Amino acid sequence: MKRTLATSLFVLLSGCATTPSDMPTQQGVDLQRYAGTWYEQARLPNRFQDDCVGNVKADYVLQADKTITVTNQCRTKDGATKVAQGEGRLSNASTPRDPSKLEVRFAPKWTSWLPMVWGDYWILRLEGDYQYSLVGTPDRKYLWVLSRDQNADDSVVNELLDYARTLDFPVEQVTKSEK
Repeated sequence: MKRTLATSLFVLLSGCATTPSDMPTQQGVDLQRYAGTWYEQARLPNRFQDDCVGNVKADYVLQADKTITVTNQCRTKDGATKVAQGEGRLSNASTPRDPSKLEVRFAPKWTSWLPMVWGDYWILRLEGDYQYSLVGTPDRKYLWVLSRDQNADDSVVNELLDYARTLDFPVEQVTKSEK
């Protein structure tokens, strides 16, 4: 009986564990060049951006210790500006450390030792000499198309979304961002 219970528990917990994805990422990412301001062009809907209706942008500043200061902001339904401060780092799951595989945390700094406060941020594709970026997560629940200019070229945005579709992201659920 104990063996059956232990085996069942092991199988149940094994099914809950996540494994690294074989999803391809952009090779040769230079985080110094990636740093700066990015404007959201499209995204898969997510709970932490539910109240964002426009002017969504992210500012990334590469620090001397190779961490990244992240400042996200957007215009909310009531016209206010919502700001979220976070930190990015090279993924602990990536060996050797791959600059296209990052983790981001928006929880308080004192929680940074907890693995669950870090979310994946994988740079899947760059276009136009760091002018466009496709970012997603290996579980394919989160996806963003970003550009350096607020008014992006729709054909490039659509090309990146087409590429995301080949990676099995649910692109039909993507919403385009308002300016």
